[in-house]
Amino acid sequence: MAWYPGAVKMELQPESDAQPAIRPTQLIVHSIVAPWTARRTYEYWRDSTSLESHFGLGYEGDLAQYIGTETRADANAGANRRADGTGAVSIETASNTQASDPWTAAQVEELIKLGVWLHQKHGVPLRICRSHSDPGFGYHSLFREWSTSGTACPGKARIAQFREIVFPGIVARAKGGTAPTQPKPSTTPTTENSMDLTSQVALGDWVPKAWPDDKGLADKQITVNTALGSGYAHSRRAAENTAAILKQLEALRIEVAQLRAAIGKA
Repeated sequence: MAWYPGAVKMELQPESDAQPAIRPTQLIVHSIVAPWTARRTYEYWRDSTSLESHFGLGYEGDLAQYIGTETRADANAGANRRADGTGAVSIETASNTQASDPWTAAQVEELIKLGVWLHQKHGVPLRICRSHSDPGFGYHSLFREWSTSGTACPGKARIAQFREIVFPGIVARAKGGTAPTQPKPSTTPTTENSMDLTSQVALGDWVPKAWPDDKGLADKQITVNTALGSGYAHSRRAAENTAAILKQLEALRIEVAQLRAAIGKA
């Protein structure tokens, strides 16, 4: 079995030793529909279900590996292990409880680094999967065969990020080029697009409570669900960080477009 040196090892037993071997040919990215750390995801797999993913990724970029990448994990339905012995590596990523938020800058960076390692270690080809069994990179809802009853995972915002930022970043970095980089986060909310945070971005349930409006955020307090309904934290910083993330995404889209143009001229 293979363990990624960029992740904290949190091995699930008996699954790690008992489940059959695979030859990994794909990476499939998921949202876990919970704002969990990598350790909390490990605890869920360990204590609450017989299912599991190979990796878990928290909002802050905390990455853990639960099963070796040459052992089957059970997050991808028909892609877990095929008759020819090939299978997909799976990663569950922290999200809000509607799976509607984008990945954070830290999550994007870890997804890119993991993708590069899988390409180098296991030869996963630098392309988006063309069919459910085609080697490459993908997200859970890309093919019906990857879920038992259909899914929208990882959500529209993250599908756009995957296609416009994460996958191009994996390709660029694997080829020795400059991957799209995340701008330094800003603590100042953006107003460039007349952004209404309460209607455009969901980070749990919204509550109508005001705070002193010294930064233009009155009546836009967020309740972040920290454990699927248990324990709520009212966070002004969450609103500010959300605005910063959206600004970063726009800057990254511009960088990716410039990178594609440069590659096209080469």
